[in-house]
Amino acid sequence: MQLTDYINFVVALALVLALILGLAWIVKRFGLGGAMTRGLPAGSARRLAVLEVLTLDARRKMVLVKRDERQHLLLLGANNDLVIESDEIEGTSAKAQETEA
Repeated sequence: MQLTDYINFVVALALVLALILGLAWIVKRFGLGGAMTRGLPAGSARRLAVLEVLTLDARRKMVLVKRDERQHLLLLGANNDLVIESDEIEGTSAKAQETEA
């Protein structure tokens, strides 16, 4: 093989990689992945969010998770997971609104 064959190979490889990266960026930028990548049906709102993560040591983390109108404090470990606390968010629950009315 000659040097030009190697150069052609490297240029073609760089072009293919650039096309793959460009297509991935377009899909991510414009959200063209659809519901499969998000895990949600079209038009629905997210119900779950990770609000904060605190690493305690190499094996354990404290995670504050919001689900609907509730917050859950979780201790995630290597062998087990614990719910430390679970509270409703003040001012947003239906029960709190009914008692105020």
